[in-house]
Amino acid sequence: MERIYILVSGPLAWIAWSVLILGSIYRLWQVFSLAKQKEQVLFSYISLKYALRSIINWSIPWNTTNMRLHPIFTGVAFLFHIGFFVILIFLSAHVIMIEEGFGLSWPTIPDALADVMAFLVVGACIFFGVRRIVRPEVAFVTDWTDFALLGLVAAPFLTGILAYHQWGDPLLMTILHMLSAEILLISIPFTRLVHMLFAPFTRGYIGSEFGMVRHVKDW
Repeated sequence: MERIYILVSGPLAWIAWSVLILGSIYRLWQVFSLAKQKEQVLFSYISLKYALRSIINWSIPWNTTNMRLHPIFTGVAFLFHIGFFVILIFLSAHVIMIEEGFGLSWPTIPDALADVMAFLVVGACIFFGVRRIVRPEVAFVTDWTDFALLGLVAAPFLTGILAYHQWGDPLLMTILHMLSAEILLISIPFTRLVHMLFAPFTRGYIGSEFGMVRHVKDW
């Protein structure tokens, strides 16, 4: 088991981060190249002012008309995304690994808070899954891949909770946590999870079109 831990925490971790970084660069290059070929005027009216205005307004909970039409979904979605990135960046165990590998460090959040946020992330994934079943308009466009992605996202947090509370074999749970996180990292550029890369550019594009061309708000 110790050899598997060394493999997962060493070579597989480097492979996962390398695939994430290189795959993300490739996907961004691919999309921008395609956009430049098919939409010659695409970059001519991109406005930093209106792009940032749109991004900021869509980053405020319940600030847009669409968010207010779906208040519960909006609240859960914001809790999910905040928990996801705060745990990823500020969990003490993650920062310690970065410090040991690269000599970089920054403030962390208390483990108790991270534990609560991990439960919220898992709960949000369950909410999203149930919603895809019970809401007809969502169920109509749902297939097995949507549930697979939710499971893929939830797995690192669920196994992290099990490892933190030492429910089950702690070493096994830690290995499963790291392995599931690495699979998640590798999948980001090549699944619908890539929206986390494209979201700022998409929102900036829409904000620029609405603000500079149509002269209206997009929220």
